[in-house]
Amino acid sequence: MRPSVNRAAIVALSACAALLTACASSQTLGPPPLNATSRYVLQVEPGMDRIALAVHDQGLSGNQQAALAALAGRFSAARADVIHVEAPSGDDPVAAQAAWGVRDTLASMGVPMERVVVTAYAAPNPRAPVLAGFEVLRAHVPNCAELQQPAGANFSNQPSAAFGCAVTANLAAQIANPRDIVAPADMGPADSARRGKVLEVYRAGTITSAPQEPLVDGRISQAVE
Repeated sequence: MRPSVNRAAIVALSACAALLTACASSQTLGPPPLNATSRYVLQVEPGMDRIALAVHDQGLSGNQQAALAALAGRFSAARADVIHVEAPSGDDPVAAQAAWGVRDTLASMGVPMERVVVTAYAAPNPRAPVLAGFEVLRAHVPNCAELQQPAGANFSNQPSAAFGCAVTANLAAQIANPRDIVAPADMGPADSARRGKVLEVYRAGTITSAPQEPLVDGRISQAVE
């Protein structure tokens, strides 16, 4: 005689299996986003732009001065706070003189003196290189490849786990200054002289726009052929 099958037990086991499957899916995909663009946002991560300069008895070489000039240009473009000049710890007067020489060279290249900080670092050799650099922000590029899943039927009307990842990754890879993600750059000063001229013309009842070039045979007369 075959044992009887408890139908209620089968239904309970099926419900538990479905519940476990749903839990596993939620752990894999994470909670559904509030909308299609809220899962991925531009983010930044800290980094360091640093160069190492060998210590010479004759002072900075031409290549080192060129490297410092390039560093000063990147510092200005990155809108960073300070440049850290680190000398190797020890009693080597040449290394200490080289560190202060780096500071003076950066100041001569337009970096404000108060924004160059000279410190020491633990080095295995008193003649170790002098380090110069500043903290930077890098745009975080998400790894969209690990989120790709086989396409299949979707009855939840929710976007996939990777939806929006490619757009965010492309923007992060193309943005010129990642600090713009945190806060926009300061606007330059207004041209008060030009504004006053336009207001003067406006008060006189004259047209404030620039005169338009005349058309000759339907074309602008001063256009370059």
